Amino acid sequence: MRIAGTERGEPFAILVDGEEMTAFAGETIATAMLAAGRAAMRRDRSGAPRGLFCNMGTCSECLVTVRADGGAQRVRACLTPAAPGLRVETGPAA
Repeated sequence: MRIAGTERGEPFAILVDGEEMTAFAGETIATAMLAAGRAAMRRDRSGAPRGLFCNMGTCSECLVTVRADGGAQRVRACLTPAAPGLRVETGPAA
């Protein structure tokens, strides 16, 4: 849930594991995922879901893979700004 009464720019779409989610300028990937009801950012070796822990980029519990321009990069979802058309994967590292 986003804070009610907050002014935002135009919404745009990002894809997380093929699912379209709405994000707004200034939001991180993690914010858009949480607002869409996706608390799990990745899975550990046993397959258990992992989500935000520190929410400041220290713990790396929110690592996701961002695909762009034919490449892939692991980023912290809590620090990485959402951008129109961003493709995010929460599975194992690419």
